[in-house]
Parts: sequence; structure tokens; C-alpha cells
Amino acid sequence: MRICHLLSQCSQTVRLLQITDTHLFADPYRSLLGVNTAASYQAVVDEIQRKNVVFDAIIATGDLSQDHSTASYQRFAEGISNWSQPCYWLPGNHDCQPKMRTVFEQPTLVGCDQVLMGEYWQLIILDSQVKGLPHGRLTVEQLTMLEIALISHPKRYGLVLMHHHPLAAGSSWLDQHQLNNQDAFWSSVEKYDNVKGVVCGHIHQALDIHHEGRRVMAAPSTCIQFLPDSSNFALDSTNPGWREILLHQDGKISSEIGRLKGKVFCPDMHSTGY
Repeated sequence: MRICHLLSQCSQTVRLLQITDTHLFADPYRSLLGVNTAASYQAVVDEIQRKNVVFDAIIATGDLSQDHSTASYQRFAEGISNWSQPCYWLPGNHDCQPKMRTVFEQPTLVGCDQVLMGEYWQLIILDSQVKGLPHGRLTVEQLTMLEIALISHPKRYGLVLMHHHPLAAGSSWLDQHQLNNQDAFWSSVEKYDNVKGVVCGHIHQALDIHHEGRRVMAAPSTCIQFLPDSSNFALDSTNPGWREILLHQDGKISSEIGRLKGKVFCPDMHSTGY
């Protein structure tokens, strides 16, 4: 288990910036369902900078590449290179882990299993990728690592990160590709009252609900958005965005969504899949 340390620079409140599902290509002019993913990613980064969003670390929750290319991961790294804060990343179903590890061997791009943040919190970063398949699954080793992290630091509040959503989001076509051993995950989590939240990517939409006494959150993609509560594949016209998360010293979580403004990066609404 690789353990990292993050000291909050401002206060005992740890501030996280979630960026997810960038789906970048080697070719900066390529589009996904009508959206140029390199341009939309850069626009999101630019807007975060323009708004002077304050954060201690970035959490990149998977599907950073669409074509598995080294250049796509380099593009992601370049996009956040103006920031000195660390970026903790994990793989999604579209990612190539060997290339991620090679490109992300940089001081600010950190592959960790566990991050001790300030005095009160820890991040536990799980790999839910099933190679070659869209759904997620946590291996016995990943579930064991989760419990070891929680047992090792019982006085720290826990925020669990993974790519796949660990419960139904409400769209039947998308929920086929959720974490398929979610019962095992929640069985592990329910043993520990100090787990306060779960953050995922994958669903290309904002999600913020409570389940088993824990807050479960997902963020918009930086490119295309999936229509919530849809039986069949459908895109949404809402703009690309990000999520800001504040972890307070009393175990409470504050969070809000940020999005690009205006009519920008409109997808091909007639698309039937990708």
C-alpha cells in the first residue's frame, strides 16, 4: 500500500477539486460525440483558474483518455501543469494503466492508495477497473486494502474514491456498467463509522445523495454529459464542469458543482452510443 501525506496549507479544512472523464485523444482536434475533448478540458481548466478556485489537491477520477495513447495522458498532465498542487489519479474503464503510470511519473501527479490529509481526513483510492469491460469491480485485494486503511487510522474521517458508481444512478443503460460487487463494497464500508463519503466518476453527470449514512457524489465530465434518469443512451445539453469538495475537521462535507457558462461544447444529441 502506497501512503502519501497532504498537509492543508490554509486551515484544517481540506479542499479538493474533482476533474473527471476528460476522454482525451492524441489528436487535439478529435471529438467525442460532437465535442472536442481537448478544447473542452482546457476550457474547464481555464474557467477554474479564472474563478480563482482554491484547492489543496486535485482528484482525477478516471477515463482521462479515450484512445489509450501516451499523448492523451501527456495532454492531461499539461492541462494542469500551471498548478503546483498534487493530483491524485485513478483509472477508469477507458484508461490504460501502464501508460498512465509511465506518463504520470511526475512530482505533482501521484498514484497513491491512501492519502493522509491534514490532521483529520484520509483519502482511500480504489481501482475498480475490469480490463476490457465497461463495468467496475473491486478485487478482494482492493477491499482488503480499504479495510486496512480504515483500521489503521480509526480517528481519521474517510473519503473513498473510485471510478465506477457504487450504487444505481437512475439510468438503466448506465447502471449496467456500475460497480457490480457493490454489496461487498458497502458491507466493508458499513463496519466503519468514520467513512463519510464516496466520490466517483463514470456517469458524466452531477450526483449528490446519501446512502447508508454516507454521502455519494459524482461530477460532470469535462466533455459530454449523460442525460439523468434515462432508460436508453441519451446525452444532456448541460455544460462541462467540475466538483469542489470541502472536508471539515468535524467530519462534515461541503460540495458544489462548477460549470462552464454559455452555450458551449454542444454534443451531437442524435448520438445513440459511443
